[in-house]
Amino acid sequence: MTKVTMRYWAAAKQAAGVAEETFDAETLAGAISAALARRGQDTRLSAVLARSSFLVDGSAVGSRAAEDVVLPDAAVIEVLPPFAGG
Repeated sequence: MTKVTMRYWAAAKQAAGVAEETFDAETLAGAISAALARRGQDTRLSAVLARSSFLVDGSAVGSRAAEDVVLPDAAVIEVLPPFAGG
């Protein structure tokens, strides 16, 4: 498995309750699933992630499906919810 770090910003950080965490995941979809699984029935993070943009090692994921985004080992995923005014 690939070890990755997910960093949360603004509303995502608040919903996650942490600034960052690590997961074993091969794809962005796997990392998202792992993050949600850690929260059990709490749906706050799920709602924020549905509206967020993602960067993987500084590159925008854009419109690619999360299942299609393969993560390199030690990847850093930035979760960017919509920010006010931008």
